[in-house]
Amino acid sequence: MNNQRVVLASRPNGSPTLENFRLETAPIRELKDGEVLVKTLYLSLDPYMRMRMSDSDSYADPVQIGEVMFGGTVGRIVESRRDGFSAGDLVTGYTGWESFSVTADETLARLPRKMAQPSLALSLLGMPGFTAHHGLLNIGKPVPGNTVVVGAATGAVGSVVGQIAKLKGCRAVGIAGGTDKCAYAVDELGFDACLDHRSPNFASELKAACPDGIDVYFENVGGEILRAVLPLLNDFARISLCGLIAWYNGDQSAKPVLAAEVLTPLLVKRVQMQGFVIIDQYPEHHASFLRDMQGWLAEGKMKVREDIVEGIDKAPEAFIGLLEGKNFGKLVVRVASDDSR
Repeated sequence: MNNQRVVLASRPNGSPTLENFRLETAPIRELKDGEVLVKTLYLSLDPYMRMRMSDSDSYADPVQIGEVMFGGTVGRIVESRRDGFSAGDLVTGYTGWESFSVTADETLARLPRKMAQPSLALSLLGMPGFTAHHGLLNIGKPVPGNTVVVGAATGAVGSVVGQIAKLKGCRAVGIAGGTDKCAYAVDELGFDACLDHRSPNFASELKAACPDGIDVYFENVGGEILRAVLPLLNDFARISLCGLIAWYNGDQSAKPVLAAEVLTPLLVKRVQMQGFVIIDQYPEHHASFLRDMQGWLAEGKMKVREDIVEGIDKAPEAFIGLLEGKNFGKLVVRVASDDSR
């Protein structure tokens, strides 16, 4: 068997282009003790991957030139020389943008072999769902009646944040790009309102949608959206700082102004803002997340929309589109069919 893989060909200067990626075919080496061979079924594409393409300070090491792009996956074990894992096991881990992986990845975890929708391990039951659950409940700490505003409200994380906010008795106001996404947030996900950040009147529309101010802001975006949110924050509001996708491609235009604009309301309104990376909270909070999310799914209280792309070779183009807001829902690459089901 040969392995198809997407490697980092060069570091982007601004927005990534297809030239920053290279599709390679390589033989699969023999396993060593402690390793498994995994056939990738699904690959998750997420905004944080843009930061790992740059050789700059971050919470994770950058991908090196010529290395396989980093990413979460669901796959089926083909061969195992690792205790606790057997051929045929369905697993999730961070094996990257490739069709087969020889790995000793310590994050590898078994899933139910006959899991009806394995891609859920990359959305509601995986990193995005866990990020939403922890960021809202343990950092945002909403109480019934609070107004919770969510950036990127129809994305993999934001869509879950809004639904949890409603389950906790809050008013959920989403921000998304386009009327179709906003309609989906309200009609399907149950948000009380959703504003199109592309509207020329976005700031005034957000203010009208939050007549009692904002108690919790789940930040996924930064940029002009953050600028519109700041004046509406209530005293003792909480900000869960999850992502800043507006700045991932290196746009510095708003940052100097926002430095003063952010610090002043944080001080005057005694706002609590905490940045977080979900891997830091895994051992402490993961069990409660799974209990809650699996229960909500079983009761039909949680919805997910997947944006499926076919083939590992389509991953670069799909990822570039993700950073431009072209996806609608959780972006997943279907790398291969699951012949073991």
